[in-house]
Amino acid sequence: MNTPLDDNSVEVAVLRKVSRRLIPFIFLLFVLNILDRANVGFARLQMLEELHLSEEVFGFGGSIFFIGYFLFQVPSNLILNRIGARLWIAGIVVAWGLISTSMMFIRDAWSFYVLRFLLGIAESGFFPGMILYLTYWIPARERAQAVASFMTASAIAGMIGGPLSGALMQFLDGTAGLSGWQWMFLMEGLPTVILGFVVFFWLTDRPEVAGWLTDAERDWLSNRMRSEQTQRMQQHGFTLWMTLCHPKVWLLSCLYFVLAMGANGFSLYLPELVRGKFPESGKLQIGLLSAIPYALAVVCMILSSIHSDRTGERRWHVAVPAFLAAVGWGLSGYCNNPWLVLGSLSLAAIGMYSTFAPFWSLPNSFLSGAAAAGGIALINSVGNLGGFAAPMLISKVKAATNSFAGGLFVMALVFCISVCLVLCVRHERAWEKVEPS
Repeated sequence: MNTPLDDNSVEVAVLRKVSRRLIPFIFLLFVLNILDRANVGFARLQMLEELHLSEEVFGFGGSIFFIGYFLFQVPSNLILNRIGARLWIAGIVVAWGLISTSMMFIRDAWSFYVLRFLLGIAESGFFPGMILYLTYWIPARERAQAVASFMTASAIAGMIGGPLSGALMQFLDGTAGLSGWQWMFLMEGLPTVILGFVVFFWLTDRPEVAGWLTDAERDWLSNRMRSEQTQRMQQHGFTLWMTLCHPKVWLLSCLYFVLAMGANGFSLYLPELVRGKFPESGKLQIGLLSAIPYALAVVCMILSSIHSDRTGERRWHVAVPAFLAAVGWGLSGYCNNPWLVLGSLSLAAIGMYSTFAPFWSLPNSFLSGAAAAGGIALINSVGNLGGFAAPMLISKVKAATNSFAGGLFVMALVFCISVCLVLCVRHERAWEKVEPS
């Protein structure tokens, strides 16, 4: 028999259990998600020369991922909301792991394009699905910190992915007749496939069926999440189609377009930017240097999200980091000293990654149910077209000027625009601070 607990005891116990069970596992999945998406930036160091691919081919291949990513996010989130995360996310993870591993068989531009497009389709449902999934489990007042804990994976993937990818490419190059970049895709893709099967047994669809919670804990969390959803429905009452046409959803989509431009351009081109400033470095050294901006970003991302949850404020927690990112991008294009450039790129990373957790608290403050599933997916899908724009833009500026500086200045301007956009977003936060009845 379960011992009755007071509300505060239940709240502390259930949030601790939920966080310990779900957040580390989702974090690990997201590390692999980002690693399998962005490791092409390291493959670039060998692959372009070996396969005789141009800068424009790489830019388009890096970008076409986001076309597939754009097309399937809304239907994917609606399916997840209907059939549950356990089955749907398991299939998504296995599929993208297999496609990522298959990148080792690239032989020309077309095979590169096709596999990147398919990888975008396979990965499209994961991130918006996890943002939606957390709305089933984490109360709004604690959600920015929870999202940050899971989203630090995007920075940590860069922090560990750089040295790992560099080491695989440097030390396995030529082994068994495979190039270093082929070994990298193989060794980083297979663990994803294996973990995909674990998803089916580890994730729980909803609090109501969580056997790892006590009866009191399960009842408290179920009632709390239903209460929040009811409040959002009473205050806003958006249907799915109202959400897809709502001006605020499209404003958030435009804002995320800008944020995604920076983050995806950064992950794809950081290894080359570092190699350009440290030309005598080997691939492992490039990986280690590339880890520095991500390591600093992790710390600042967590601190920013904690402060955002404590204050309930979201807009300025996006606007101020976005401004820092603009400064970092601009300085990295202006400076010549290698270490100053690395410091400027670190400032850009700190700013960019610190925007994400408070940003994703904005749509969750007024959407629920199917409206949240569709709205979150729409914001992420339209926003991530910025990931399509950034590599194309940077590669074309690089080809025209034979320098990355112009592209870096454009990124600085883009983040200045993001500051203006986020200050146009109205955040209704009063209900997030209300204690549960």
